[in-house]
Amino acid sequence: MHLEFNAMYSTQLLDHFENPRNSGEIDQADARADIENPACGDLLRLTLKADAGRITRAQFKAKGCVAAIACGSALTELVLGKTLNEAQELNRKDISAAVGGLPQASNHAAQLALDALSAALSQIKR
Repeated sequence: MHLEFNAMYSTQLLDHFENPRNSGEIDQADARADIENPACGDLLRLTLKADAGRITRAQFKAKGCVAAIACGSALTELVLGKTLNEAQELNRKDISAAVGGLPQASNHAAQLALDALSAALSQIKR
């Protein structure tokens, strides 16, 4: 099955899937978002800590396809150290680029990550 994945996904995406960064959940997080894609059933939980308007910690938990887990991992790396406004400006292309590209059928995974980010950022006072 791994050979199938290699043909379908980039090396970077598979690395994020097999070695997810910042997995888990932040205790006493400043924000927590649970987002589900009703079409495919993927679930993503994003927790954030912020200090002085900048994201200092980001962790995720995901249940879903390879791309959903990889995009959750990449998202946490993308937002760390960014201001809240900079994080809000991330888009699907940014997440896709961070995982070395997504097949068309997996673009929903980048959107799931963005939806979780948007929901979490809305909970943090600016």
